Amino acid sequence: MLDVKRALAAARAPERTHTLPLSTPWGDALAAAGDDAEVLPEHPRPTLERASYTMLNGWWDYAFVPTGRADASPLDLAGALALVSTAAPPATFAGRIRVPFSPEAPLSGVRRTLTPGELLWYRRRVSVPARGAHDRVILHVDAVDWVAAVRVNGQLAATHIGGYLPFELDMTPYLSGGADADGTFLIEVCVYDPSDAGTQPRGKQRLHPGGIWYTAQSGIWQSVWLEVVPAAHLAALTCRGAADGTLAVEALARVAEPLGADAALALDLAVFDAEGTRVLDARLPFDARPATAPAPSLAQLAAAMGAPALGTAPARRLRATLTLDAPRLWSPAEPYLYRVEAALIASAAPCTADGGASARAAAEPDRVRSYAAFRTVRVERDGAGTPRFFLNGEPLLLKGVLDQGYWPDGLMTAPADAALVHDIEAARASGFNLLRKHLKVERARWYYHCDRMGMLVCQDAVQGGSAYNLWHTSRKPTVFSATWGRYRDDIPHHRVALSSDDARYQLEWTATCADMVRYLAGHPSIVAWSLFNEGMGQFDACAAAELVHTIDSTRPLDAASGWYDQHCGDVYSHHNYFRPLTAPRDRGRLKGYARERGFRAFLLSEFGGWAQPVDGHRFSDAVYGYGDFASPAAWRAAVRASLAEAEALAPHGLAGYVYTQLSDVEDEANGILTYDRRVNKLATPDDAEGAGV
Repeated sequence: MLDVKRALAAARAPERTHTLPLSTPWGDALAAAGDDAEVLPEHPRPTLERASYTMLNGWWDYAFVPTGRADASPLDLAGALALVSTAAPPATFAGRIRVPFSPEAPLSGVRRTLTPGELLWYRRRVSVPARGAHDRVILHVDAVDWVAAVRVNGQLAATHIGGYLPFELDMTPYLSGGADADGTFLIEVCVYDPSDAGTQPRGKQRLHPGGIWYTAQSGIWQSVWLEVVPAAHLAALTCRGAADGTLAVEALARVAEPLGADAALALDLAVFDAEGTRVLDARLPFDARPATAPAPSLAQLAAAMGAPALGTAPARRLRATLTLDAPRLWSPAEPYLYRVEAALIASAAPCTADGGASARAAAEPDRVRSYAAFRTVRVERDGAGTPRFFLNGEPLLLKGVLDQGYWPDGLMTAPADAALVHDIEAARASGFNLLRKHLKVERARWYYHCDRMGMLVCQDAVQGGSAYNLWHTSRKPTVFSATWGRYRDDIPHHRVALSSDDARYQLEWTATCADMVRYLAGHPSIVAWSLFNEGMGQFDACAAAELVHTIDSTRPLDAASGWYDQHCGDVYSHHNYFRPLTAPRDRGRLKGYARERGFRAFLLSEFGGWAQPVDGHRFSDAVYGYGDFASPAAWRAAVRASLAEAEALAPHGLAGYVYTQLSDVEDEANGILTYDRRVNKLATPDDAEGAGV
């Protein structure tokens, strides 16, 4: 039965009138270190790590510039690409910004919101790195929200769409003859981001935050860095092991001049156990045909939307499967990782005027380090016939907690690598074995830490769409649970109700989701995908489930978390904040690949949300969450009772649960940790964890 009183109390979020100063210990340390502080200096991509790199995090110049448009409405994707590609850099810049913190984040030093009528510009002069005659200089931008253009020495070098995934560009053609006498070159980045005034995927960002919605942010919010690589170099490497010892290897290589596009490429791959013993090696040939952008993908979408055709080195692809006898399996109890060393070998073709001498000189191996794990995840029936989540052939109850990945001083950017580790350790110490990364793609090092620490991950896609209709996304499903499995998302007027009728949003969401799955595929900690959340921006969930299953059939997926189940995917998923917890049977007629299997597992994908603000650790004067507790002890008792109530459903068909949530975020006071991470509210005063950090 619905708890009407509690549901009504949660229906209206209290209005925020002011915010309070709040920071994390890591943010304090960064600020105290001053201009010379190293900002997130660790290698950003542990699955594709070269011996050297140059970090460009730190102080850049910035400027906010009016778009100059008379029309105040937000630009669509094509219009945004055209604007950032043609906009002229400002004559003067306003000041300094600490990259990679967005200008809205306190640690940026700016603390200003980008509006839909403005462009955000970045500028930095960088020393030309030492390199060989045929080496390439690659610029990596790990996330910039939303549409961006990069200029090198005044020339347009790249454009990018999507606020949550990395991109790279080969700057070498723009350095030739363009470096100043002092050995430097100029990087300029132009960004357009309308936040929730637009329809693009944006997660929980809002220009007017409050309740469950958080401060909008824009621009660069993950690391910017350089690498010097050979003419033939790896752009991607994924090693995905299974419990039967098979290792699927996928790689993408780029081949630049003076090597010919038809140069023979091979990958020398060696796998080592934790003791350093070589347990597997192979030479794997690349496909001789040029690789094209996968479909759907953001690169393909950008081209269709009129993005300038800028020169990139031809790409080649490799797909192979190897076998390791009797591998040690990865699990939360033993997160065993194998070290991987790879070298891209190019056999030069004599296609140059000097008879191939320059090509042979350019054919230097590209050496990288990565890692792999062997584990298999599936939804299967247990001995009693109940659908369960299985890891390496054994049923495992998923004990999850919702992780928004927000910080008071960095917003979506963690202030330090140690801060990421702290949250994972806090979740594990609280009894959880899974983090549901909610409506956000995290920096690559977070997944690496989950891989090495044995923390399971359910990874959400990032939602978007037009302004949400509270009746359809919250109030109706809260009151009328019978609607959860009876509201189709493939009917035009239902898409209007779910804010997903914009065709370009549908294209961008689909491309972003597909690219996210490809990008994160090599992380063993990720054991499930979650596609849509609470109907917000939801459309054609069954088609999305089939697409993701085609890209990655090795992980279960939740097609519609919360409500508006479309009877597809691997999981029957409920959010339950206001009713007694149950594990209902999946009675719908299944669709797609789920129909072929004949069953799905039941996941309580959100519940709890009990609020307990802590004086001195609050972000604002508004408090949002559920319940009203006389003391921290009463709150702890309620949280533990809810967790016990959920776990007691396991014999009755529950395959897993996700408690809301790991930390307070802005007005939300329902976290186990305070927003500043200084207090673990679930720990008693006598516990070692009670002090938080």
